Amino acid sequence: MCLLARAAGSAAGQDEGDLDLSARQRIFPGVGPGLRTVKRGADGRLYILASPSPGLLVFDTQGKQVLAINEMGAAPGGSGQGHPLITFGEDCDAAADGKIYVADRGANLIQVFTSDGVPLRSIPVNAPVAVAALPEGEVGVATLRDPHLVIVFDKNGRDVREFGEPEQITERADLNRYLNIGEMATDGQGHLYYGFTYLPEPTVRQYDRLGYAGQDFQYTAVEAFATAQAARKEIERQESKGQQPSFKRILTAVGVDRANGEVWIALNNRLLHFDKEGNRRATYKIYTPQGARLEANTILVEQDRLIIGSDPLGIYEFERPDKRNTK
Repeated sequence: MCLLARAAGSAAGQDEGDLDLSARQRIFPGVGPGLRTVKRGADGRLYILASPSPGLLVFDTQGKQVLAINEMGAAPGGSGQGHPLITFGEDCDAAADGKIYVADRGANLIQVFTSDGVPLRSIPVNAPVAVAALPEGEVGVATLRDPHLVIVFDKNGRDVREFGEPEQITERADLNRYLNIGEMATDGQGHLYYGFTYLPEPTVRQYDRLGYAGQDFQYTAVEAFATAQAARKEIERQESKGQQPSFKRILTAVGVDRANGEVWIALNNRLLHFDKEGNRRATYKIYTPQGARLEANTILVEQDRLIIGSDPLGIYEFERPDKRNTK
């Protein structure tokens, strides 16, 4: 259990206690239950995926909805398509050339659309859970079962490389692969960030576009030790019983500042901010404007704000606390 040894020897990060951070307002009130992700495209448009309803919604820079791609079970309406084009979306992203990618776990496909929502192609992938648009028309995909963490497809849908070795947490192969499920984000320099959803020590690993691992962003402070120990006990319990893997998410969301590579990690109601060298700068407890706990499952890092989503509470806008003294 290599991460345990790394955690015991780590003294990085501040332990000064959590700060409270309240949202300024709720935005896009029509989205709540089923929220999967919020992404910003290179064209400035905002992409919101909620499954099974309302599906994929796209908004222009003024906040006006310009596109909707329906899912199975979602009632068509507004500017959506007349029939569903997605079975069950887990994640989405938009490339610099305007192409839209959706990880359709229900159909075992990566669905590729034009910027206008017209289907271009489908890439067969077994159980995709995360997708990230990469430079030169490539797309990275994370799955539930592939031996590597990331599969990269070229612009024609061909598998061109795979990378990322799962962390060895348990000897049981199916259990170990489940514990390495993750989500992905990118920055403006072409790096891909893989957030391990279930590792006892919350970890985000940076890769370059060719798959070479770089910086680790990891939460190993004293206050995280009890949660990590409880997670390891649950892993041992499920390993001994031989049952189907079933765990509570530990890392619930990850967002990256595309300008400088700083990383934001959510652990339910707790939000951690790391600089690009992997040092933890601050820790926050996040709340709605009314003071309710906000359990984050998606983070979008903007220049002067954070957009944080919660299933089922919806999408909220926060002032970036690290920018308050720079205005």
